[in-house]
Amino acid sequence: MTGAGFDFTGARVAVIGASRGGIGASIARAFEAAGAHVAITGAEDAPAPEDAHFPYTQLNVTDSAAVRAFAATIPSLDVLVNCAAITRRGEEMAPDFFAHVLDVNLTGSLRTAEALHPALKAAGGTVINIASMYARFGSPRNPAYGASKAGVEQLTKSLAIAWASDGIRVNAIAPGFIVTEQSARARQDPAFVAGVEARTPAGRWGQPTDIAGAALFLASDAAGFITGACLPVDGGYSVV
Repeated sequence: MTGAGFDFTGARVAVIGASRGGIGASIARAFEAAGAHVAITGAEDAPAPEDAHFPYTQLNVTDSAAVRAFAATIPSLDVLVNCAAITRRGEEMAPDFFAHVLDVNLTGSLRTAEALHPALKAAGGTVINIASMYARFGSPRNPAYGASKAGVEQLTKSLAIAWASDGIRVNAIAPGFIVTEQSARARQDPAFVAGVEARTPAGRWGQPTDIAGAALFLASDAAGFITGACLPVDGGYSVV
């Protein structure tokens, strides 16, 4: 993924949840290719080797004090991408784990956005939350993930209204089935993989780079009149 014709020269971008080489990392690389200064965070001790050149902070998004300490190092921010998320297919009916998934995926997005609100306001910045098509579909094997992502979509709408007067736009992307570490367990089922491909008009699973282009657009001046939106990027899966 290159800068895809977008120019973010000098822009300050933070991608939360970009240490495992998936969607977050792809978005970080795309902004870097477009000229931005990009910092990333993740739960791991270090990012994937190919992303080791990015300024990196190990960050637990369920730790409010840690999130505030991270935000205190950033006086001005043009783009915040909330991509930290967990899921565990087939194990999410356990109430304690269900609550943990919501704490990471939903409340974690609020924590980082709220803590970085002053920096975003200083720059007239934009927030891009990563939701999911499961915000709108039932998910019997991933109920916590689906509930958390439905919350992310609603949070996006609420923050868009609350922060409009601060010059901050807030949007979300709803990826479909993407080839990432997070989807690896599901992709071990050949029938499931084939079923996804058969239903998807584009005829394939998405790649993380497919999400990066949407993030560049939503952060750009080309999307200057878009806020509170949730953009599906799913190869047409949700329209069938």
